[in-house]
Amino acid sequence: MNFVKTIVAAGLVAASTSAYAADITGAGSTFIYPVLSKWADAYKKDSGAGVNYQSIGSGAGIKQIQAKTVTFGATDMPLTVAQLEKDGFVQWPMIMGAIVPVVNIEGVKPGDMALDGDTLAKIYLGTITKWDDPAIKKLNPKLNLPSAAIAVVHRADGSGTTFNFTDYLSKVSPDWKSKVGSGTAVEWPAGVGAKGNEGVSGNVGQTKNSIGYVEYAYAKQNKLTYTSLVNKAGKTVEPTDEGFKAAAANADWANAPGYYLILTDQPGDKSWPIVASTFVLMHKDSADKAASQEAVKFFKFAFDKGGKMAEDLDYIPMPDSVVKLIEKTWSADIKS
Repeated sequence: MNFVKTIVAAGLVAASTSAYAADITGAGSTFIYPVLSKWADAYKKDSGAGVNYQSIGSGAGIKQIQAKTVTFGATDMPLTVAQLEKDGFVQWPMIMGAIVPVVNIEGVKPGDMALDGDTLAKIYLGTITKWDDPAIKKLNPKLNLPSAAIAVVHRADGSGTTFNFTDYLSKVSPDWKSKVGSGTAVEWPAGVGAKGNEGVSGNVGQTKNSIGYVEYAYAKQNKLTYTSLVNKAGKTVEPTDEGFKAAAANADWANAPGYYLILTDQPGDKSWPIVASTFVLMHKDSADKAASQEAVKFFKFAFDKGGKMAEDLDYIPMPDSVVKLIEKTWSADIKS
């Protein structure tokens, strides 16, 4: 299976075409890939401009935009204001979505199994090693769970999905926070690594008695079995559009310098506990002004016309009020 996918949405315009639209190149987050590919296809049909995006993980995307080899980077771990200023970047949130635990256990269907944050952390710490562990059975008294070893799957690459997942575990488990912490890459106490949301999806889908974490669109597209989670309010919730929006509603983007905001473990009875944003990074003053300008046009198109495409894949589009803030940021900060 090819885990590094590339969107190729027409790079060349026919010779008879009088106007040439600059190509846009990007790299990074696998979290955003399913919806970005839809936007790229629609934008190609609308404008003739091509978007070439490498779905290689947030860490690699940040390195590519720092090296100036792409027009934009995409990361699920926002950069701090100090980091943005150091590299001459502008950053904004492009889309919100959910991260879900997924399992492959015979007889267990999507939503059947409930986990809480502490139990999930202990599975990834390697202190809970079997599916019939008392802590899992207590949360799932009606499930017939096997006395089988848990095959733990995590990301092998530098990943914003990992950043948000480990940020959540750090908030709900003092043990996880002190022993592992959060980051795009951590020293995993247990399990095997896979590259990208694509790799984790494929590994869990092929491995009996496994558990992983992926962006919800990957769980849905690959027909993986997601778990329910106990949220901050103590309510057991399934990953639903309503639950994602409930968590996202707490985001105060207007008062977040550099749009630095992390949406894990939000309050509210209906809130899904692991909601994340993908952020776009661009140089404020790029050497390739034409590509920079085309990229802004592409992202404006995605905001204006891509909301339905995003919702169809269970992402959460940015609210109109936030889009207006972002458009002001483009005007003020991007020299194109």
